[in-house]
This record gives sequence, structure tokens and C-alpha cells, in this order.
Amino acid sequence: MNKKRLGLILGLLVLTGAWLTEAAGSAELKIGSVDIQRAINESNAGKEAKKTIMKEVEKFQQQIANKQKELQQLKDALEKQAPMLNPEARATKEKDYQSKIRDFQRWGEDNQNEINQKRMEMERNIAIGLTKVIQKVGADDGFTLIVENNEQVVLYTSKAIDITDRVIKAYDAQKK
Repeated sequence: MNKKRLGLILGLLVLTGAWLTEAAGSAELKIGSVDIQRAINESNAGKEAKKTIMKEVEKFQQQIANKQKELQQLKDALEKQAPMLNPEARATKEKDYQSKIRDFQRWGEDNQNEINQKRMEMERNIAIGLTKVIQKVGADDGFTLIVENNEQVVLYTSKAIDITDRVIKAYDAQKK
């Protein structure tokens, strides 16, 4: 994590702490934490998204296997024909084979990027829905502060204030 972001987060925590100390004098302080990534993974929508992505990955892996088989057949044919070809024809066929390998690599990278984009978009949509549920749970249950239980930001939270399971249930219930 870069130092500016860490400084900003620490500064916000200090300001929040000062505000919470002042607020605590006038009302009960109620803090909760949510593990967003766990909520994404364990919610019904997250499980469905994972299934969808896994189907795409399996389809992609099958396509890779088929294309690799085709390339291997092309290579074998080239190796068998190479002794009988004149140098120009051999160079042309080798160049064609190398071009097909590069095309295969680009195709693989493009498909992998596309799958990653779909996964990130699905997670982002779920996270947006979870945020709305977290805000509703916070308001309905009178929380003063709900923080994301993220190891890079929050180093420790008590299990007693973890409301992730409640958020997952509320999120799943609203999706039904």
C-alpha cells in the first residue's frame, strides 16, 4: 500500500476517533465490521457469479486444449515435411507456424483478460448491493460506525462486532 493512502487512512481514523470520542459522550457508541470479500464470496449472488465464471473458465480451458492440439499437429506435420522442403518453403511454413503461436498467445491473453473483467464487474455489482445493505443495517440497528474488515486497513477487530453474516443474510433476502 502506498504511503499517501496509508497516511490518508490513518488521518481519517484519527479524525473519526476524535469524532467518536465526542459522540460517545452524548450517545452510545456502536461499532461494527464487515468483511466485504467474504460477503461477496459467501452470498448467493457471489456463489452464482463464481459458478458462471467457472463455466467460462472451463470452456476457455477446453478451447485452449483444442487449439494446442491443432498447433501440435501443425508442428508435427512441419517436422515431417521439413526434410523434403526447399529452404524457402520450410522458412515460409515455420514463419506461418510461429505466427499461429503468437495469435494463440494473444487470443489466450485476450480471453483471460475478458474473464477477469467479467469477474471484477460481477464482484463490483455485488459490492455495490452489499454497501447499500450495510448502510441500511447500520441505520436500522443504530450503528455509529461500520468499517470494512480488511487486513490492509484494519489490523484487528473483535468477532463480537463482525456483522458480516447478518449482512450476507440481509443481502440474500433482498435478492429473493
